Amino acid sequence: MLINFFYHLRAARLPVSINELLTLLEAIKGDVIAPSIDEFYFLARATMVKDESHYDKFDRAFGEYFNGVTTALDITKEIPDEWFKSLLEREFTPEELARLEKLGFDKLMEEFRKRLEEQNEAHHGGSKWIGSGGTSPFGTGGKHPEGIRVGGKSAGGKSAVKVWEARSYRDYDDEVELGTRNIKVALRRLRRFARQGADLELDLADTIASTARNAGWLDIKMVPERHNAVKVLMLLDVGGTMDEHIKRVEELFSASKSELKHLEFYYFHNCVYEYVWRNNRRRFAEKFDTWDVLRKYNPDWRLIFVGDATMSPYEILQPGGSVEHNNVEAGAVWLQRFAAHFPKHAWINPEPEGLWQYRQSISLVNQIIGGRMFPLSLEGLTRAMRLLSK
Repeated sequence: MLINFFYHLRAARLPVSINELLTLLEAIKGDVIAPSIDEFYFLARATMVKDESHYDKFDRAFGEYFNGVTTALDITKEIPDEWFKSLLEREFTPEELARLEKLGFDKLMEEFRKRLEEQNEAHHGGSKWIGSGGTSPFGTGGKHPEGIRVGGKSAGGKSAVKVWEARSYRDYDDEVELGTRNIKVALRRLRRFARQGADLELDLADTIASTARNAGWLDIKMVPERHNAVKVLMLLDVGGTMDEHIKRVEELFSASKSELKHLEFYYFHNCVYEYVWRNNRRRFAEKFDTWDVLRKYNPDWRLIFVGDATMSPYEILQPGGSVEHNNVEAGAVWLQRFAAHFPKHAWINPEPEGLWQYRQSISLVNQIIGGRMFPLSLEGLTRAMRLLSK
């Protein structure tokens, strides 16, 4: 099995050799780990991957080879998968859709708790119970202007207030081949050079002046190399509606890693709350307290949010409104804290700017950050970098 796993990693263009494979085999033979897929993952990554920049490729290759291994949330009540098998696919008339009304966040959560207590069998096509194919605000495969998605994949309506499942996201690849150099050109506007280190670079102007003062005898003058001293903290929205924009965000992320010497990044989903993470595969186990992030980076850092800001307004305005967990403070509170702590901040939105006026959540986020939202385009990036350079 491990031989095939080794060749699978090679096929994924990971620089692994026989030496790494033998090290892994020796570790397994020495019983250094328990018989656990999680422990095997960390052992294999530690022995086979020598550069953390290859972690993303390794995670994808590992997931493809050991297909079906997932991490589940610890929930208080199990809901059988059989309840959500798509037994029917309905087309809803405009009249049916017009009769559906939003319950409001508090009422929605209260009704969901009641259904969990009362329901003990599957329901399909109805308007009340947790099921599929109906007009109930709870379930999957149906229609409702605002609800809790349970079981199954999103139908693309973008109307879920919460999602009753553990979702896996993948890290953005910072080695993607850019389709254009325009992103790098735009990012180069965000530069503030400083002389740092040893004297390694020829100072041509001073050399000429010193040689002239020295009666023509060559007097070489050296200066430290110039480095971009700008420090950037990037917070990236990942998963959900951001899946539509993966390619362009990866281009931006890859270009940023290439052009910005001092770059730190974290992930969040939809809106920033009390924790962020750096590895999407381990996001439930390796969290970073958001307060610690605010304390770690001084106000002289530039802050760049990258996200489509497309979510339920409750996720921004309501405590407990997060689509995935019960946040103590509203997302707007955290956005305001970041905007106040980092005077030089901007939000890069991959959604077309013409759609922003039709998305309530985008308008809310843009208002909170002081109108500093820019589209993920050459013109938008140029404006954002010009603002951050002031």
